Amino acid sequence: ENKVNIIIGTHRLLSNDLKYPKLGLVIIDEEQKFGVKQKEKLKQFHENVHVLSMSATPIPRTLSMALSSIQEISLIQTPPENRKKIISFVLKMDWQKVVEAIQKEVNRGGQIYFLHNEISTINSTYEKLKVLMPNIKFHFAHGQMASHLLGKTVRDFYAHEFDCLICTTIIENGIDMPNVNTIIVQKAQNFGLGQLYQLRGRVGRAKRQAYAYFFYEGKDLNNK
Repeated sequence: ENKVNIIIGTHRLLSNDLKYPKLGLVIIDEEQKFGVKQKEKLKQFHENVHVLSMSATPIPRTLSMALSSIQEISLIQTPPENRKKIISFVLKMDWQKVVEAIQKEVNRGGQIYFLHNEISTINSTYEKLKVLMPNIKFHFAHGQMASHLLGKTVRDFYAHEFDCLICTTIIENGIDMPNVNTIIVQKAQNFGLGQLYQLRGRVGRAKRQAYAYFFYEGKDLNNK
């Protein structure tokens, strides 16, 4: 009925039953979460609609269109003040190196994300880490937990009630914890480059130097 100026929503805005009589501007946040067909559908809602897509993740198709002048691109290349570049490591899975990375972060008073993206085995990974590092406080979180329990776990982690959160990709977006400056990703070979880029962005959100460890399974790439 044209009574609202701005509508903020999820993918629900793409539904055919929603009509936009005077749509002039579409802003897509976290562009990497939308498929090509979805983005094209947004543009078709109204003739001559302006589209602003935003993302911290390099998207090949968007970059290609920008480089070929099909669409314009703006880059924010100046980091926030005192922000340090995240130091990243790509390593063959080695539990001793996992232990060292966790201990290093705890020794400087920080916290850790340990990303294990298999809910069926997350509890066994939790038990394994507790045995390896009995002096460290661990907890786990995943999307199938009851919402009140998941919320409490995240709040407790923010309050530094424990040192390391063993989690799935639920931390990929919208989590901002300045004291967490080490992320360890198990089975990194199972993720896409864009997703790994997003996960790495969960750390390094404060003045402290951050570290990202991507552990993969299979042949040792460093021997090639």
